[in-house]
Amino acid sequence: MSASAPLARRVAVEAAGTAALVAVVVGSGIQATGLTRDVGVQLLANSLATVFGLGVLIAFLGPVSGAHFNPVVTLASWFTGRRGGDGLPLREVAAYVPAQVAGAIGGAVLADAMFARPVTALSSHDRWGGHLWLGEVVATAGLVWLVFGLARVGRAHQAPVLVASYIGAAYWFTSSTSFANPAVTIGRTFTDTFAGIAPASLLPFITAQLLGGVLGLGLVAACFGRPAPTPAGTPVPAARPSVESASIS
Repeated sequence: MSASAPLARRVAVEAAGTAALVAVVVGSGIQATGLTRDVGVQLLANSLATVFGLGVLIAFLGPVSGAHFNPVVTLASWFTGRRGGDGLPLREVAAYVPAQVAGAIGGAVLADAMFARPVTALSSHDRWGGHLWLGEVVATAGLVWLVFGLARVGRAHQAPVLVASYIGAAYWFTSSTSFANPAVTIGRTFTDTFAGIAPASLLPFITAQLLGGVLGLGLVAACFGRPAPTPAGTPVPAARPSVESASIS
């Protein structure tokens, strides 16, 4: 990404990108349920739209902000920076995360408005159960493992395709359909549609996602080791990770 992009611009991109991502997820879910009553076809349509939308957003906006769109990815970036790798400073994390959450809420409201759905209705879709929380741990751990593993092996340029592909797969192999993103999870409480999640289901999902992020970083360390420390006296560019792109389902 551009190391010269000012923080305000990067924060705006994170908000806009997360909003667009949630609009894709919620809007495609509404469209799918209007076209068919087959739940499998609905999920297929929803997952395909998410894969294509996410890939485009990462490729399009990654050069500006890193295309996190996900507080877990942003927090993991900060943590890896503390451990000797490139990462966001804490003050930038404090700007990114609220922007992601606000963008996610805005994206859900926008999708509802586009399909003439109530824009003030909260979701009534309960997603409660240990198997769903385990699915979120697995989905988020895999996402963080992939994102930071790509960065570690110098394949960040493959993130748009591989991250989007992983999310598409995780829609189907996890019981929770792979939310894997606290901001998107919060945003999806603001739509009482196919993609929604009831506010009462929010806390365990986010807790599972944070745990998954920690496990994902553990997998990165186990598979690739710690990043090599920068030698003393070596100029260090501003930390602007280009691969740390997020996702949801």
